Amino acid sequence: MSQTVQTTIREVSSHVGAQVRIGCWLHRKRSSGKIQFLQLRDGTGFIQGVVVKSEVAEAAWEAAEKLTQESSLWVTGIVREDPRSPSGYEMSVTGAEIIHLSADYPITPKEHGVDFLMDNRHLWLRTPRQRAVMVIRAQIVRAIQEFFDTRGFTLVDAPILTPTSAEGTTNLFHTKYFEEDAYLTQSGQLYMEAAAMALGKVYSFGPTFRAEKSKTRRHLIEFWMIEPEMAFVDHEQNLRVQEQFVSHVVQSVLTNCKSELQTLERDTSKLANVTAPFPRITYDDAVKFLNANGFPEFNWGEDFGAPHETAIAESYDKPVFITHYPTELKAFYMKPDPNRPEVVLCADLIAPEGYGEIIGGSQRIDDPELMEQRFKEHELSMEAYQWYLDLRKYGSVPHSGFGLGLERTVAWICGLDHVRETIPFPRLLYRLYP
Repeated sequence: MSQTVQTTIREVSSHVGAQVRIGCWLHRKRSSGKIQFLQLRDGTGFIQGVVVKSEVAEAAWEAAEKLTQESSLWVTGIVREDPRSPSGYEMSVTGAEIIHLSADYPITPKEHGVDFLMDNRHLWLRTPRQRAVMVIRAQIVRAIQEFFDTRGFTLVDAPILTPTSAEGTTNLFHTKYFEEDAYLTQSGQLYMEAAAMALGKVYSFGPTFRAEKSKTRRHLIEFWMIEPEMAFVDHEQNLRVQEQFVSHVVQSVLTNCKSELQTLERDTSKLANVTAPFPRITYDDAVKFLNANGFPEFNWGEDFGAPHETAIAESYDKPVFITHYPTELKAFYMKPDPNRPEVVLCADLIAPEGYGEIIGGSQRIDDPELMEQRFKEHELSMEAYQWYLDLRKYGSVPHSGFGLGLERTVAWICGLDHVRETIPFPRLLYRLYP
C-alpha cells in the first residue's frame, strides 16, 4: 500500500482507495458486536469510521472501545465511496490513537434548554447544526467581499470608538477615552461618506453596538454591519446595487453550501427565487396594504413593527423594498424627495419568511444649507460633527449608501428562529458569557 497521507475529512474525496490519517474528535459511537461505528468530525466535516475487530490490531480495537463523546484521536483508514453516507464516503479504520479522553461531556444527544446551550456555547458550536451555520456565515462573508471587491469598491475600516452618535440616538455604549467621553460605534456610515469623497465607492465591514434593551429574536447587542457608500450615485442606482448584492450573496450560498443547507433542512426553493430585480412598494402603498389586511388602525407616519413587515413580505416570494418613508421617521442625513419633501429617498429591504429588515439605505443630503438645517432640527452639535459638515462644504456631490446586518441575513438564509445562533458568541441583553 502507498504511503499514508495526512488529510482532512473535507479532502477525502481526493484519496479514495488510499490510506489516510486524520486528526479528529468522536462525535457519536455505536457498536454492533464485533464492529464499531465511529462518527468522526475534524471541523471540516463529518465521516463514519468503521472498525472491524478481525481487521485491526488489538490496540486499535481497544482504543476505539475506550473512546467517549468528544474524545480526540488520530484515526488511520482506507477511504471508501459509500452512497448511503451524507458525504458520499466512509473510512475502513486500520488504526486509532487516542490523544485525549473526554469525560462527562455536557451536551448529549438529549434535548437541552436554550439557557444551558448558551452557557455552553463554546461546546455547542461543535454540533453539526451550529457548524453548518458558521460555515454558511463564512461563505456569506466571502460573497460580500467578492461582490464589492470585484466592482470597484475599496474596503475602508471605520473606527469602533467614536466621539458621537452616527444617527443622533442615545442607544450607545459609553466609555472614557482618557479624559474625553467616547462611544462604541453603532454605524460606520458617516465615516464611509468621508471615504467615498476620497475613493468613490467604498464599504466598511465591522462590528457595531446598540445599547437597546431588546429581547426579540431579531436583535443582538453586538453585530456586524456591511456599509457601502457611493459617490455620484442616486436613490434608484442605490436600489439596483442592493438587489444585485443580495442576489449574489444568496446564490453564492446555494452554490457553495449545499450540504450545510441540507443539515439545516433549509427549503432552498425559497432561496432560489432570490434573484434581481426585487419588487418595490412605497410607504404610502404599504400603509394602504396594511389597512386592508388586518391592520386597520395603522396610520400614516407610524413606523413598521415586526408584524407589519411580515405581513407585507408574505405577499412576495422575494425580498421587497419599501421606499419613501416619512422624513420624520428617518435619520437626519437622508435626502428629501425633491417632489415631495415630507418623504425621503430611502428604502428598507424586507426579507421573506418573517425575517424583517435586512438593509436600510438612502440617498444622503448633499446640500450644505439643508444639512445645517437638519442639525438644528435634531439638536446635533455643530462642533462635534464639523468634519461631517465639511463633506458638504468642499465639493459636495450626490451620494448614496446602505447598511446590511450580517446576522439577520445569516438567520434568513439559514432559516433560523433566532439570531443568537448566527454569531459564534452572541451578546444579548442578559448574556455576556462565555
